Amino acid sequence: MRVTIVGGGIVGTAHAYEAVRRGHQVIHIEREREARGATVRNFGLVWVSGRTELELDATLRSRELWERIGAEVPGVGFRPAGSLTLLRSGAEVAVAEEAVARPDAERRGFTLLEPDEARRVNPALQGKFVAALHCSTDAAVESRVALPAIRAHLAATGRYTFESGTEARSVEGTTVRDDRGGVHHGDLVLLCAGAAHGGLVREIAGELPVRRVRLQMMQTAPWEHQLTTAIADGDSFRYYPGFAGSALDQLQRSESQQEVAENHRMQLLCVQRLDGGLTIGDTHEYAEPFGFDVQEDPYAYLVNVVEEFLGQPLPPVHRRWAGVYSQSVDPTALVCRVNPAEGVWVITGPGGRGMTLGPVVGEQTADLIGL
Repeated sequence: MRVTIVGGGIVGTAHAYEAVRRGHQVIHIEREREARGATVRNFGLVWVSGRTELELDATLRSRELWERIGAEVPGVGFRPAGSLTLLRSGAEVAVAEEAVARPDAERRGFTLLEPDEARRVNPALQGKFVAALHCSTDAAVESRVALPAIRAHLAATGRYTFESGTEARSVEGTTVRDDRGGVHHGDLVLLCAGAAHGGLVREIAGELPVRRVRLQMMQTAPWEHQLTTAIADGDSFRYYPGFAGSALDQLQRSESQQEVAENHRMQLLCVQRLDGGLTIGDTHEYAEPFGFDVQEDPYAYLVNVVEEFLGQPLPPVHRRWAGVYSQSVDPTALVCRVNPAEGVWVITGPGGRGMTLGPVVGEQTADLIGL
């Protein structure tokens, strides 16, 4: 088949990868010169911990696919580093204890560790915490370079063309017209436009059950030490529905987040890039219109939290940014996937899980359509 994919982020690229892998021809259109949205403004985490039971099979399958892609395309920087969620109170430890007692804990790779055990897993953690939830199945990729590496791999097949700086303007049947005068005839059109819910997406599919979420993040200069796992703090329990239960309910009742963390709906996530820099975040903002500027107090708060866990100062922060992602409001769906016309599909709304779930979403779409 001839497949036209609109949107060069992780979801669009994952669909392109799956279509080419199955023997099809792909024209891939991206309005920017390079993907600029949530795909490159994230941690690069393949995050199994905290996923709901409904999501778990798909998430573990996506991790398998990332590992396969990483073997085929070393440039994506896949590494099975795992994660440690560092806990600072008895109430947080109780949430972790409840998680490791669940029937699916072994599949997730959950183990509750004392501080000395956590430091054997990640010796860089020389600061203060009372326990750590280890998730051995979590992994990471290099979000800023993964997509160009995958595209180069696809182009080598001779069945993939990437047209950047090209905006799709209309879809008539399964023919896409772009703003450069290009006409792309095909058998199938996949619109993977990320957080762009208006314009062509709205024209074709109407109002979708999705919302946009804004976040702030930062990255340090290279750090001289190795952070062998990703790290999170106990506030992350509040934002991952897989930790829901009586212990989390008790935590929510008995312990408030610090004021700045509560105001910005914050959790700590931190992963070391291959160049040694630490990517650190994040915040959650749901009410539009979003601010066009970034606020300093969340950054200062996160630096303090990371330094408390590491027991030493961070290297200088040399990048700060904000991003917006698309989130399905249906808690039972991995993404919002609609078929508004024959041969046309719109796929959006992974909701901060795009890097984790991209490969499995592409696989599921291909299976659904019968590619």
